[in-house]
Amino acid sequence: MERELIGLISVIVLIVLLASRMPVAFVMLVLGMGGIGWIKGPDAALGAASSIMYSTFANYALVVVPLFTWMGYIGYHSGIGAHLYEAAYKLVGRLKGGLAMATTIACAAFGAICGSTTATSATFATLALPEMKKRGYNRSLATANVAASGILGVLIPPSVIFIVYASITAESVAKLFIAGIFPGMALMAFFMLGTWVVVALDPNKAPPGPSFPWRERMLALAKGGIEVIIIFVAVIGGLLAGLFTGTEAGSVGCFATLVVVIIRRALTWKGFIASLKDTVRTSTMVMFLVGAAAIFGEFLGLTRLPMLVADWVVALPLPPWLIMVAILIMLMIMGCVVDALAMILLTIPIFYPAAMKLGFDGTWFGVIMTLALGMGVLTPPVGANVYVVYAVDKETPVMEIFRGTWPYLIALWFCCFILLIFPQLATFLPSLIK
Repeated sequence: MERELIGLISVIVLIVLLASRMPVAFVMLVLGMGGIGWIKGPDAALGAASSIMYSTFANYALVVVPLFTWMGYIGYHSGIGAHLYEAAYKLVGRLKGGLAMATTIACAAFGAICGSTTATSATFATLALPEMKKRGYNRSLATANVAASGILGVLIPPSVIFIVYASITAESVAKLFIAGIFPGMALMAFFMLGTWVVVALDPNKAPPGPSFPWRERMLALAKGGIEVIIIFVAVIGGLLAGLFTGTEAGSVGCFATLVVVIIRRALTWKGFIASLKDTVRTSTMVMFLVGAAAIFGEFLGLTRLPMLVADWVVALPLPPWLIMVAILIMLMIMGCVVDALAMILLTIPIFYPAAMKLGFDGTWFGVIMTLALGMGVLTPPVGANVYVVYAVDKETPVMEIFRGTWPYLIALWFCCFILLIFPQLATFLPSLIK
């Protein structure tokens, strides 16, 4: 059997197994080792698996995964999310749909210290949903808004997705972090516009909240925003100034977050221990997933399938931007059945070489790929963020949450098209890094 055919069959089997909800890392590990064993023999498979796993866990660049993960959990257990939500609500809560818009703003701000979309959704499902239900918000709108706004957690730096992307493609983590800022702010604005459109079409879905005096708004903003601003400036400001690398930024971020929560006495010993346990659990899962994906990627490299796909894509008689639209559509469709992190590990070896041959910027491609994969966390049957919200609020049926995501999916597509037309939105800030 030809190697290329073996690779194609393995990808099809992988997608089928992942769609059946089998553990992602184990599926990639078994298929990767099996494929290497088929081509080069069982001894080569065992040797490749052991060396790749060791190199993955010993990779200095991936130290940033547990660091930024811990940074996010410190913020979660110290109540920073609650302060952000209160500040955002007092700023825009008086508008129709203001509470949902406040959730989007708070998720964007929380994304500055948390690199996980599911963690961001879980945090604000706990904080925002009771408030929206209390004020008579439509359940489908409220839950879908929280699920969608969680995507901002992986677009606004720091981001676990960007770290994994950089580890596979050798792109700069620092540039990827910086590149996500403007697209993240644009997506936040589009999400808020989507909420406004829904409420404008049916005002009964989201009644306006009370109006707060400007003094109270500024006090809430100082209380909820100043800590995030300090942490964000410490990390992103240092990256822009060239004071430290993307990996070192993880240490700076953890230190700054700890200093802020200790000064404000916002983190208990119980919360501190819980943040460490959650970090170890999440980081181990991510690292094992990256290692298993690297083994599967090694197998795909032996089959030459990624190179063949890249050559085929480049040879298509279409303009590069139209090919990129086709890639985004494929990513969205695959994201319906495969977890976002698994998707990026599976598709990078295939689509990244094609994007480079088409002349696209690697940093820009990382941002737009993250946006496209963000659609997968909102679409059935996988829809990770939807199930996270459902786990917190079991009163709203899952399909009702999915039905409420349509304005946010449109916003995601609109943001992708804006990036296609104006790539400088993602490439301008990285060009300033010293």
